[in-house]
Amino acid sequence: MSEVTVTYYFRPRKGTSPEEAAQAILVEETTGSWIGISARKEYMGDREGRRGEIEPSGKGYRVSLHLASEIFEPGNIAQYLSVVAGNLFGLSELEAVRLIDLRLPDDLVPFHGPKFGISGIRRLIGTIDRPHIGTIIKPNIGLSPKDTAAVAYQAALGGADLIIDDGLLTDQRFCPLHERVPEVMDRLDAARTETGQQTLYAVNITAMPDVILERANRAIDLGANMVMINVLAAGYGALQILSREPGLKVPIHVHRTMHAAMTRNPEQGMAMLPIARMVRMLGGDQLHIGSVSGRMSHVTQEVKQNRDALIDPEFGHRRAFPVVSGGIHPGKVAEETATLGKDIIILGGAGIHGHPDGTRAGVRAFRQAVDASIAGISVARYAKDHYELERALKFFGNR
Repeated sequence: MSEVTVTYYFRPRKGTSPEEAAQAILVEETTGSWIGISARKEYMGDREGRRGEIEPSGKGYRVSLHLASEIFEPGNIAQYLSVVAGNLFGLSELEAVRLIDLRLPDDLVPFHGPKFGISGIRRLIGTIDRPHIGTIIKPNIGLSPKDTAAVAYQAALGGADLIIDDGLLTDQRFCPLHERVPEVMDRLDAARTETGQQTLYAVNITAMPDVILERANRAIDLGANMVMINVLAAGYGALQILSREPGLKVPIHVHRTMHAAMTRNPEQGMAMLPIARMVRMLGGDQLHIGSVSGRMSHVTQEVKQNRDALIDPEFGHRRAFPVVSGGIHPGKVAEETATLGKDIIILGGAGIHGHPDGTRAGVRAFRQAVDASIAGISVARYAKDHYELERALKFFGNR
């Protein structure tokens, strides 16, 4: 019988031993009863699972639990999460508990992974091995469709590979999707005529599960070449609906809006790693993984693990494109590429639009910083011959 391996960090409540606390997690995920049941062995058999070695970790402990795959419904990601991230967070034996990792056997992965992934998106853009540069439309909300398109046009002229809606923008009255998409795509077509470069625009279609597919198809009918979903707000099932739709022939950009509610506390909740694994399995082509130098809270080792979950060989799935975001400007590009490699998308918001000479110059400064990192030249030195980068470093700094 195959097994699911789930790894937790936990800290027992005072008066509870590590063994008792770990056993409480295991019981909650299997029999679900805090008292003995006479028929337990008769019905559960080998489905009770087993506990690995308990190891000290930080202020608490780390343990891997091995659960029989038979207790999982194949393909039902909501049920998977109900087992490994369900009521255990409220157990009285625990002061704190965090889901660190989730490894599934082949028989519980009837998912096909990304339709495009890194290689497919590189073909669409026409790149081989450099990091991609992306931007979020700023201001986040409040712009009209025409204003949004004007910002997108400047970003595309600067050389952006990817432009995304902010997680807050969906289909509000001030910028309805049916007006925004044609306006933006028209300006991106104009930019492509001028530059010869393709730019992808990820339209935020986040909505209720029974609406999201219709909204995706509507966006594509209006010319969209990529769609975007806030996966934690909409649910993994919404991503699953999108990715398995044969007619959806554009990449899916996955934003992790709301993740810190679960991932930020190192002793409680859920790490980003299992989220990254699930997004790739369910068909996300791109996913935000954090950054190693930005303004958002981060742990470098965890960011690297998130990246690895998207690009390491797994179930024969295509590699998903890791998106590095959160307070990045050109002076930070070298640290991101040195730590995370070339197969990343570096996403700038204020670090692009806040450039003293505007959005177009802001994207060019990012592209120049990427060129410098690939050439192994410091940004300070490269900036001496590249005006936009020089201006960016003076404004934002070089770290």
